[in-house]
Amino acid sequence: MFKKFNLLLVGIILIFGAFLPQGKSIAATGSITISTDTVNVRGGPGLSYPLVKIAKRGEKYSIVSEKDDWIEIQLSFGKTGWVVNWLVSKENAATTASTAKASGSKSTSAAAKTDQLRVRSGPGTSFPIVGFLNKGQQVTVLDQNENWCKISSSSTEVWVASDFLEYKTVKQENTPAMPPEKTVTSGVVNGDTLNVRKEPSSSSTMVGKLTKGTTVTIYSKQNNWMEVGFSSLRGWVSAEFIDTSASPPSNDTAKKQSSGMNGTVTAGSLSVRSGASLDSGIIGSVSLGQSFTILEEFNNWAKIEFKSGSFGWVAGWYLEKSAVKTNTGQAVKESKVTILQNGTNIRKGPNVQSDVVERANAGDTFSVQSLANDWYEVKLKNGKTGFVAGWIVSTNGANPQIVKSGAEGYLKNKTIVLDPGHGGGDNGATGAAGTLEKELTLRTAQLLYDKLRAAGANVYLTRNNDSFLPLPSRVNTARAYHADAFISLHYDSNLDRSVRGMTGYYYHSYQKSLADTLYASTVAQTKLKNRGVRFGDFHVVRENSQKAVLMELGYLSNPEEEMTLKSSGFQESAASGLYDGLARYFKSN
Repeated sequence: MFKKFNLLLVGIILIFGAFLPQGKSIAATGSITISTDTVNVRGGPGLSYPLVKIAKRGEKYSIVSEKDDWIEIQLSFGKTGWVVNWLVSKENAATTASTAKASGSKSTSAAAKTDQLRVRSGPGTSFPIVGFLNKGQQVTVLDQNENWCKISSSSTEVWVASDFLEYKTVKQENTPAMPPEKTVTSGVVNGDTLNVRKEPSSSSTMVGKLTKGTTVTIYSKQNNWMEVGFSSLRGWVSAEFIDTSASPPSNDTAKKQSSGMNGTVTAGSLSVRSGASLDSGIIGSVSLGQSFTILEEFNNWAKIEFKSGSFGWVAGWYLEKSAVKTNTGQAVKESKVTILQNGTNIRKGPNVQSDVVERANAGDTFSVQSLANDWYEVKLKNGKTGFVAGWIVSTNGANPQIVKSGAEGYLKNKTIVLDPGHGGGDNGATGAAGTLEKELTLRTAQLLYDKLRAAGANVYLTRNNDSFLPLPSRVNTARAYHADAFISLHYDSNLDRSVRGMTGYYYHSYQKSLADTLYASTVAQTKLKNRGVRFGDFHVVRENSQKAVLMELGYLSNPEEEMTLKSSGFQESAASGLYDGLARYFKSN
């Protein structure tokens, strides 16, 4: 009887064992080392998955599995995360390498969905514009938060709004190695404006334009089309508009082929590059107020003779353009500014100390006469001129849109600790529709983290995933890093579901100024009900020897406000408000 029972038991174990999930092999697939300063570790194989950890350069992790261009890594016992494979280096992964070679590898890329897509130095509209993308232009996405993408650039980290990128995964098939391409010849554009297309067809997507007199490299020919290259642009053009018999224009010829416009430098120091892109090498520099004849324009870049016999390209949005003066001495200005707010001051001189000569209202337009630092000289209705600050108007025409700079300067090298409230088994408040406070605070903190890092601040998160951290440990983080500011992020709740709005808290008197400044900026950006700044007996501010505040960024218990709080738009506004508030605080302190 016992023998039959034992045989039956063994049979059951074998049957169930065949259907139990098999463990993933870790050692067999090797390990990875983080090869850039920071890498976001996400909850799944894609940029849309939540951030669970920020890994740093040099850290090593065991590989659990791979999917497309993502690698699953072991974080701790029973917990894993995913990283993109182009930001790490593999070790002991011969098997993986041979598999990838046989099946082909993939790389994530995206293309601009619109012309003149602004590229900024950080993830937010308050960051300076450093370039533009044309419709269809492809970029490699390095990282992404809810609203912004960090894209590859040979010079620095740059960001674009994610809504204006179209994502695609490009599969690189195995093809025989090809010898390096050789230049066939060169040619000169003989049409006024020549469209450059992705494929040799008039119905193909346009990737750029070339102007008359531009010298291009010809790589190949197909029927009536030529594959050409100029600077970072490469594509197909109609062969009839390329003169292959003409020699490249000499310096003297280039001078004669000017655009009929002068450009005056509006930046303190402006780099001159070898080509019309931020990726081109720097070959010189020009200074504020210098004026040059614009020889050629391409994708908002201008070609100039920056010194005798030396030609290069500068960013056109840092040039004040005017027509080349004729015999009458009259310079034609092409720009107008539009007033954005009622009661805008127009002053006698280009500074806030000058007398106000007129007040304008939203929608009023004025012709631009000149540019003085960050102020536009405009023509008034009475025929006289006045000055208006460039960062409080919009422009239409050749003059650049001025963005008041300075935020990054006040935040650079500051040490800031961000404390996303709750986490792990502590959910915090639960919204009327089930939104968890612990998840929302982490979203806000991660958006603010990206902005502050882009500005050059030293930023630390008390938690970067769904983990529990005791209150004393959060305070100790601020003390350990000698934080210049500690911000604890929270969302509120009340039994009365009609209660709504934002509240700021401090405990010590030395914290009040930071609380006031952060609160004023954030409530103005988000447009939530103003509940004011108050004394609050909370551990993270009471026990904190650093300048610390606790922000309650709205009520999850209010169903209508909950919908607002969890939207990407609100999250961006809240992070931007906190970012601007920190800059204002450090500017004054």
